[in-house]
Amino acid sequence: MGVRIAGTALPSREQVSFAVSGDRLRAVPSTEDSHWWLLPGLVDVHSHAGMDQPGDAYSHARFRRHMLDHLAAGVLTVRSPGSPDPVRDRPDDPDLPRLVRAGAWLATPGRFFPGYGRQVTEADLVTAAVEEASTGWCKVIGDWMPDDPPVPLDVLTAVVTAVHAIGARVAVHCQTEAGCRNAVLAGADSLEHGMHLDHSLLPQMAAQGTALVPTFTTFAKISAGIPDTADPRLRDWLLTGWEHAFPTVRAAHEAGVTVLAGTDNKPCGEVAGEIAWLVKAGMPVEAAIGAGSWTAREWLGLPGLADGGYADVVAYDTDPVEDPSVLTRPGRIILRGKVIA
Repeated sequence: MGVRIAGTALPSREQVSFAVSGDRLRAVPSTEDSHWWLLPGLVDVHSHAGMDQPGDAYSHARFRRHMLDHLAAGVLTVRSPGSPDPVRDRPDDPDLPRLVRAGAWLATPGRFFPGYGRQVTEADLVTAAVEEASTGWCKVIGDWMPDDPPVPLDVLTAVVTAVHAIGARVAVHCQTEAGCRNAVLAGADSLEHGMHLDHSLLPQMAAQGTALVPTFTTFAKISAGIPDTADPRLRDWLLTGWEHAFPTVRAAHEAGVTVLAGTDNKPCGEVAGEIAWLVKAGMPVEAAIGAGSWTAREWLGLPGLADGGYADVVAYDTDPVEDPSVLTRPGRIILRGKVIA
């Protein structure tokens, strides 16, 4: 008999039973009661596999190690919004989590780590964005330091218009209030970080489908590690942004904005911790888990636990909504129909 999995599916809480056919799930009559609680895999929507520090050259061995760390944690889909990998059309490795790429970071002068990412002028940003978006996504560095101007609204709007015209989507790194505003007004598909986001923009984000990826995991480490010798302006900007992120996530969820779980962090495989931060910020537990599972998958255009859907399943022996800590202890992991653990 082939691989079978049965249990209570989230978020529907329906009893389901599947047989695996290739890399797909096929609904079958249930033949036994099962204690498993089933998710369609965890998702980290902001992870840069293949690099440890900004400036690292891409290493495929490091990439595999990072992706295997994700897999061991039950993360079966990873979105990489910006990658040092120069190959945009590399096929998925069947032994690793599914990967959603966003090409290389697109950085205009003075708005990223020196010499890193794909450095382009504002005049060339639209053309470069369309090229990088051949993966389905592109990533624009929309702002940088607190006193620097963001990418101008007209330029960013032209990028979003051109990328949407080819059926692709735009992620924008934005941390300053002005950078966040321009990303929202330009119609970006996701705000990565959004530290100083003006809450008055939340209704527009909800209406146009712009998601927020707050990346608490990485900013928790940054805020805790700011040296006393840091520039006071930079230190205050980072700390106030960290404090602002909590009410922002709560208000975004209440406004109907799609809030998603992304770690932007090493080691990989810590999205359960990001979900815990979302709960701490005020999201209901089930919504926070969805942000790192079924909601993220739907937002990426991937199926959930359904007949004909991907045979990507993580099983837990306790209801994660009742005990979110169980997300760090997957009992069974199935990727592309193959039992991993």
